[in-house]
Amino acid sequence: MKDIQEYEKDIASIRTMMERSVKFISLSGLSGIISGIYALIGATLAYLLLYYPYSPFGFRFYYVNEQAVMLKLLTVAVLVLIFSIGTGFWLSSRKAKKLGTSIWNKTSRQLLRDLLIPLMTGGLFILILLSRGYFVIVVSACLIFYGLALIYAGRNTYKEIQYLGFTEITLGLLSAILPGYGLIFWALGFGVMHIVYGAVMHFRYDT
Repeated sequence: MKDIQEYEKDIASIRTMMERSVKFISLSGLSGIISGIYALIGATLAYLLLYYPYSPFGFRFYYVNEQAVMLKLLTVAVLVLIFSIGTGFWLSSRKAKKLGTSIWNKTSRQLLRDLLIPLMTGGLFILILLSRGYFVIVVSACLIFYGLALIYAGRNTYKEIQYLGFTEITLGLLSAILPGYGLIFWALGFGVMHIVYGAVMHFRYDT
């Protein structure tokens, strides 16, 4: 018969497996796809505010300097963020319930800590840029800090999230080189790449 220590090891192994399963929940492929769709909708609204009826491939920096337009863009960005987080949490909770696991455990807490440090730093930096009127590099900062957060968090999750992080940083640097095309890079980084990442995660881990 097994002694108490062996039973404790078995229980610890089961607990570890349960915590690892949350990685699949927290990084739901479907939530990534939906977040990407939200971002593309937001990019479309931003295009209507900044460029319509002209092409979005032109540099029109003076429009972004208008306070009313900037407020509308920030509103769109915040709404995209709220809907993305809300949808991700809802899908994660639903999947956790089906698997009989808790969405809030050691693994998810560590993931949240890893994400918050670079995201909060980036958020404060972006607020400083906005207060100083440096609107032209805000998109670049968003992509770069988001990419750093993904790479940092990806150490304890899956390699795919780190690949997404490197892609976001690359797009952010390109956006800094080509500042007149910030909306295009924003749509690519937060929209298209999230959809691609979500599809990969969904077919690899969710099905």
